Amino acid sequence: MAAMFTKTSRVVAAATAAAGTGVLAYNLQKDPQHARNWHSSAHLKYPASANYPDLSKHNNHMADQLTPSLYAQLRDKETPNGFTLDQCIQTGVDNPGNKFYGKKTGLVAGDEETYDVFKPLFDKVIESIHGHKPTDKHRTDLDPAKLKGGNFDPSFVVSSRIRTARSIRGICLPPSITRAERREVERLVVSALGGLSGDLEGKYYPLGGMTDAEQEQLIEDHFLFDKPTGALLLCSGMARDWPDGRGIWHNANKNFLVWLNEEDHVRVISMQKGGDLKGVFDRFTKGLNQVENLIKKKGWEFQWNERLGYVATCPSNLGTGLRASVHVKLQKLSQDARFPEILKKLRLGMRGTGGESSHAVGSVYDISNKDRLGKSEVELVQIVIDGVDLLIEMEKRLQKGKKIDDLIPAVKKA
Repeated sequence: MAAMFTKTSRVVAAATAAAGTGVLAYNLQKDPQHARNWHSSAHLKYPASANYPDLSKHNNHMADQLTPSLYAQLRDKETPNGFTLDQCIQTGVDNPGNKFYGKKTGLVAGDEETYDVFKPLFDKVIESIHGHKPTDKHRTDLDPAKLKGGNFDPSFVVSSRIRTARSIRGICLPPSITRAERREVERLVVSALGGLSGDLEGKYYPLGGMTDAEQEQLIEDHFLFDKPTGALLLCSGMARDWPDGRGIWHNANKNFLVWLNEEDHVRVISMQKGGDLKGVFDRFTKGLNQVENLIKKKGWEFQWNERLGYVATCPSNLGTGLRASVHVKLQKLSQDARFPEILKKLRLGMRGTGGESSHAVGSVYDISNKDRLGKSEVELVQIVIDGVDLLIEMEKRLQKGKKIDDLIPAVKKA
């Protein structure tokens, strides 16, 4: 904890130096939390029952777990950085959810300490999403040599992609981050990325320096995060000061990318056309390890603990934060009424190729691991490899007019 406050003070010092001797500098020196200017204690004038949100029509994990008594227990608390329960749940209050697109999380963390200060609620949500109990521990394994298979038939798999989220210890997460902290994340990560060499060497492109046409093209190519129109970014406060401090870094081949200051401090992505998911994971681990080592050399580290793994803004991305996905053609299988149940048994998720809540185009589906927490990176990528191999085998049979009954996995006993 002492290290955290030391690093936070660096951010304050940097912002104070940049602000000179004006009002901002005075306020930062006097009160490091002044710049957040988010939290108001006005609601504390009323009893918790009067301030409890109406969640009667909501369909998200937060709404399922938050009771009036739990709200009363937690609503007066705040983290050392001033983040409150109402800020945690605001995105879930404002967005009831849609049963047709799956259940959303409904709350976010404003800093690493959020998961401890509001532990009674977050633990319930985490267990609901991941099946991960408060006594469980997470494991990390980034050794690509342990993978078996992972080079799919390119006539079925269009592209392969692996991404993860990382947060810098000692700096608030995007829902609570100050401008000074956000700019510090950008400065230190871009500086670290400058140390990459060989096929990972690349360049940083600040979002504020791009033309609209450049942004649109990068978004269309799935290289850049979209503009902040989504409910999660807008309602949680993550889109404040857009596009200040945001950007994208990528290597010359555009197959290793780093997003800065969107939903998390850092999103690391490895991607390429075709079905070589193992090759994508090789590059992913190589680049991720180098980035982490370069950041450590500058005196910083990623937020991690043995219970939750790598800490992220959204509880759904705790643990590995890893999403391994392939765009796979499943024309016949996708028409089988059993398709959703097959994916469920394989612990795989499905979405369209345009991102979350999008629809498939030309029978091409984005298939990925459902789990994030409790299993290692290698285990999750192996689940995708084994599952996609089976889906492709089913598709081949169906195209030949054969049955797939014997290939459908049985429900595993707990």
